Amino acid sequence: MNTHKKIYVLMLAAAIVGPACNKQLKENPQSIVTPDFFKTAQGFQSGLDAAYAGMRNNWGTENLFTMTCIGTDEFITGNDGTGNNSNYYSSGYTPSDGKLTPLWNNAYTFINTCNGLIDFGPAIPGIDSAKKLVMLSEAKFLRANYYFILVQFWGNVTLNKHFQGTPTTAAKRDPRSDVYDFIVQDLKDAIAGLPASPTLGGVAPGKATAAAARHILAKVYLTRASSPAAHADDYQNAYAMASGLINDRASLGLDLLPDFGSVFQEGNETNKEVLWTVQHTSNIAYNGSATQNSSGPDNVLVHMWVPKYETEVPGMQRDILDGRPYIRAVPTRWLTDTVFKERVNDTRYSKTFQTVWYANNGPGIPKWPSPVPPGVDPSLAGQPRFALGDTACYMPGVDVSDATIKATRYLLIPPRKYNIKLSPYMRKYVDTKRPDMNSPSIRPVIVWTLSETYLIAAEAAYMMNQPTTALGYINTIRERAAYPTGNAAAMDVTEADLSLDFILNERSRELCGQMVRWWDLVRTHQLLPRVIAHNSDGRFNIVPKDTLRPIPQTQMNAVTSGDPYGPMGDPLWN
Repeated sequence: MNTHKKIYVLMLAAAIVGPACNKQLKENPQSIVTPDFFKTAQGFQSGLDAAYAGMRNNWGTENLFTMTCIGTDEFITGNDGTGNNSNYYSSGYTPSDGKLTPLWNNAYTFINTCNGLIDFGPAIPGIDSAKKLVMLSEAKFLRANYYFILVQFWGNVTLNKHFQGTPTTAAKRDPRSDVYDFIVQDLKDAIAGLPASPTLGGVAPGKATAAAARHILAKVYLTRASSPAAHADDYQNAYAMASGLINDRASLGLDLLPDFGSVFQEGNETNKEVLWTVQHTSNIAYNGSATQNSSGPDNVLVHMWVPKYETEVPGMQRDILDGRPYIRAVPTRWLTDTVFKERVNDTRYSKTFQTVWYANNGPGIPKWPSPVPPGVDPSLAGQPRFALGDTACYMPGVDVSDATIKATRYLLIPPRKYNIKLSPYMRKYVDTKRPDMNSPSIRPVIVWTLSETYLIAAEAAYMMNQPTTALGYINTIRERAAYPTGNAAAMDVTEADLSLDFILNERSRELCGQMVRWWDLVRTHQLLPRVIAHNSDGRFNIVPKDTLRPIPQTQMNAVTSGDPYGPMGDPLWN
């Protein structure tokens, strides 16, 4: 476990999830400082609730967003994100980076919680044996997820298999092969003991299921397959696990939705394509404040992509519908212009990005100058260019001339005029139900979906030199993307089109902004070439050691006996 002295005080916020889909998490904060608490039925339940609640410190925070979305081929730094050195891979990006330590400490805190549950749970009286099996399987599911985050970011990390109740000043980095083996076994155990599917048997939203564990295990195999810890059968196992889940989808009540745009639709987070969500809460005691808190467990993803429309678009003022302009990330031109270039049959661009803003500020509506630009009726001089509710800004996604821009009544922004203040807005996390625009979101964060299972199966098959098999999964995803206005048959590609690059691009079209991109690029050994080719922030600074994140300085400082803890980078990766 992390050797930072404070990490062993387990502050457990019990996440009680009701069975109904519209229930939100309710917090019951408790402190646990001894193993004895885990030996009671009440403590066991509270510890498990806390292990779930700990996931909110990852999925929804600015920390994980920064470390997985920005600094890739998809997104660069927005106007308000210039302090995030990891985006630039610059000299300021060091083990002291403030986004690293919370992710590291959170993982080890709740790994230790899971260890306590797994160590002491089997002997607890007063819990039905079938229920206890499910609870222990949930703990293993969560522990595997925490370790998977660690091994993807840091490679060789400390592997703690049992509960630690007292601090220690010594620690070592275990081989990632051992960590992966441990994750795989945890997920196999979880699959055997968990409910089959999130859609069956009244499973509460956010609870672990065998379907989610099967998906994650497929991804673990796929990730290990390209690492120094690879097993010869990893791609085969990844394919078998992913394809098996896909083949079982009907009996599990799972399937791709007909409409890509419905998957992330607000209020629809329990749809049959979603395998696992992390639930969020409106409880101020747990979230820390009623307003946006970028470093705490609030779901702040609602803010991360919102451009400064209120200062850059005449006729606009802030509103909840358009969001708080807190623009931490903007899409790269490669993402908008190349990856999402096809928009006749592929509807995913229009369902992922907002490109139109409607006037909501009467006094701010501009007037035509006198004289008016060429092509504009001279009688309009001095008149409002548009009315309330009319288009105030439009990004057509194709180039237009400066003359056309001047003659258009609203603000017309072609791609060459995108900037770090105003560019297409990635809207998968919009939340219009917040009490005010500064508040965090309490929407569940969708973590894993069945669409990614198809992409995992495709990648594994392709890496085994089975392009025909891979093609079937890719085309299924692409045909769905045509709904309802495109031609599904026109979305099909051929084996000649397939490559690892194509699969990565397809992952961007399907999973854009879903906190997986940095891991995708590292897994496929494409982080450096893709950042150099497409990321204007990091292309001049990124070096091979950046395929791992720096070990937090607090961790290295805390190891005061035995061998020093590992530095930034990992020679086993090269």
